[in-house]
Amino acid sequence: MTFNATTVAAAAAHASVHHLYANIDLTKLSWLEQMWAAWYMWIDNPIIATGLMSFLLHEFVYFGRSIPWIIIDSIPFFRRWKLQPNKVPTAQEQWECTKMVLFSHFTIELPAIWLFHPMAENFGMNTWQVPFPSWTTMLPQIAIFFVFEDLFHYFAHQALHTGPLYKHIHKIHHKYSAPFGLAAEYAHPAEVFILGTGTIAGPVLYCWYTRNLHILTVYIWITLRLFQAIDAHSGYDFPWSLQHILPFWSGAEHHDFHHMAFTNNFSTSFRWCDRIFGTDDKYREYRARIDASKAAMKNKSKAEREEAERNLMAEIEAEGQRAEAIAEGSMPAPKTVKVQ
Repeated sequence: MTFNATTVAAAAAHASVHHLYANIDLTKLSWLEQMWAAWYMWIDNPIIATGLMSFLLHEFVYFGRSIPWIIIDSIPFFRRWKLQPNKVPTAQEQWECTKMVLFSHFTIELPAIWLFHPMAENFGMNTWQVPFPSWTTMLPQIAIFFVFEDLFHYFAHQALHTGPLYKHIHKIHHKYSAPFGLAAEYAHPAEVFILGTGTIAGPVLYCWYTRNLHILTVYIWITLRLFQAIDAHSGYDFPWSLQHILPFWSGAEHHDFHHMAFTNNFSTSFRWCDRIFGTDDKYREYRARIDASKAAMKNKSKAEREEAERNLMAEIEAEGQRAEAIAEGSMPAPKTVKVQ
């Protein structure tokens, strides 16, 4: 069933939600579609219903996905897969991070989410409407959103590593050189707004151009995006992690290096941009040194191998601290010497 966006907006403004479903046989809908309609009829105000559902979804997914990583951090068994095993977040660090995240959620994300319904309908997005679009419609849309967000994030993230933008905004997110799941949205409110634009601009622009998008698709996209962001900050690289199945997927191993070394690996979901623009050179050099060290020390004891890896990590982190100091202006950039 298709709906004219202008007619829908007018109806929503002058009638109760019950009236909007008057010509729809709810008994022929799926269980989820019936629950969707029931939610809107129960709230009886599309703006409040969409705003409340959107915010609750975000909080449920964000903290629901972060809790397993908190549990994993508390179990020594999983240290074998931790990328920086000597840097396990303390309960105090987790709590400080949670407070900052909640502050951003309520001061930046809640107002934006609450205003999303009228903006979405203005661009022709379906919200309360049922039935839902098919998977064959939603999956290509979600793929487009992933690619758009990755491109947007790559360039915006690079910009945040320069001068005042880093010193006054992005530096907060780099507080943890060994990130953990909850820290995915540990950031200055301005950064939450800037990088969050990439997540929501894709659906909005797509909807403006095609007039064919349901907010359920946006919810699925945001859920997957939150999973990606939290997992990338988890600090763990398991044998079954997605990057071992899809080599172009970034994953925690890719992003953890960014926090440890400060430079390189600016993308979110995919490795393409970093490879194309050469911003993964130090990362690839580091991986090569890790592999060479493991090969050279394969006959050494476990303690010796771990010590060698710790020394290499410490060297990379020290280089990252110098790069960070240069970015925020507290240390002059090294002068290049021209060879005659």
